[in-house]
Amino acid sequence: MRPPCVRERGRCRGAPAHESTTMRLLVLLALALSCRGCPDECVCLSQTVTCQNQNLDFIPHSLPTDTKSLVVTGNRISRIGEDSFPTPMEHLTDLNLSGNELEVVDAKAFDNLPSLARLDLSDNEIKNFNESAFSINNTLELLNLSMSFHNYTYMYGVLGALQSGNLFQLTVLDLSNIDVFVPPDSLFSSLPGLVSLSLRNSSIVSLQNGTLRALALRDLDLRDNNLRNLPPSVVAEFNRKPGLRVLMSGNPWHCDCLIEETLSWLKNTTQVVDVDNLTCADPTALRRRHLLHLQYSQLKCLGNMESVLETSYVFLGLVLALIGVIFLLVLYLNRNGIKRWMYNIRDACRDHMEGYHYRYEINSDARLANLSINSDV
Repeated sequence: MRPPCVRERGRCRGAPAHESTTMRLLVLLALALSCRGCPDECVCLSQTVTCQNQNLDFIPHSLPTDTKSLVVTGNRISRIGEDSFPTPMEHLTDLNLSGNELEVVDAKAFDNLPSLARLDLSDNEIKNFNESAFSINNTLELLNLSMSFHNYTYMYGVLGALQSGNLFQLTVLDLSNIDVFVPPDSLFSSLPGLVSLSLRNSSIVSLQNGTLRALALRDLDLRDNNLRNLPPSVVAEFNRKPGLRVLMSGNPWHCDCLIEETLSWLKNTTQVVDVDNLTCADPTALRRRHLLHLQYSQLKCLGNMESVLETSYVFLGLVLALIGVIFLLVLYLNRNGIKRWMYNIRDACRDHMEGYHYRYEINSDARLANLSINSDV
């Protein structure tokens, strides 16, 4: 009679040896099935597939169905679309497509990735980003678009995708190293869960009143832009988010009387993490001075009348210079006619003077005068 099976620490003590061998075979078979379909250009390990620097021009299709992380970087994939993932990959949560010279992201490009949470499209050359690239029921939480647009006009597609309302679960957005200049007023209004936003080195010259409105932001990176001052409305928006951490070093702050409110906020807030690194870019007398070390008496602006007079003088000088240039140009174009006109005046003056000279000779000689009178009679 077979002895009863007594379980001890998850194992069946007293089980026959052939059952143990069968279990080992099943485990090996499961491992083999999980590795089945790994492309030759890739490395598959523990539900992570890596295809780096293989000169691929498309995403490999024969991927393990249980893949959770897919890294396809350093290739030449210029386009991704609905056919890039022809079969659903239910377990894929992380997708890295950075450095692929990617130019086009078509509609429904990520529809077969229902569990996608983190997407990296950085360091590409995107020129066409379809607003319908993400499905309405996507679960995306992190989107990295750093260094992906070399021209602001190419961003309209991705801006439309951000404003579509489909990315309601997005919490981390990286728009660094692109030319945003002035972020649209309602750009982030459709991202209610956004917690971390990077706009570093994005050539931003100003922030509009409603750019950061209705955001649950905790981290905002504004370093290395072209900010010269912060509008009072933006400062007020920062004050309404007491838990917000802001980075703003590397901007060319203009230290005149218009920065007084910003300076007062900087001296009384703990939100700006790198406040000790904020320095003036102009005027020359305050260049490289730390903003926290400035006194309000050092922030000067020209008076209204002085500013108007200075502007008037500059405008008057420009007008006079333009008139002078036009006058000289007219003289040069009509130089031949002017010469003829001067010659005619000279000849007329010469004839007139000779007439006066002749009359003078007649009046000075009495005989000629009598002859002239007789001839007149």
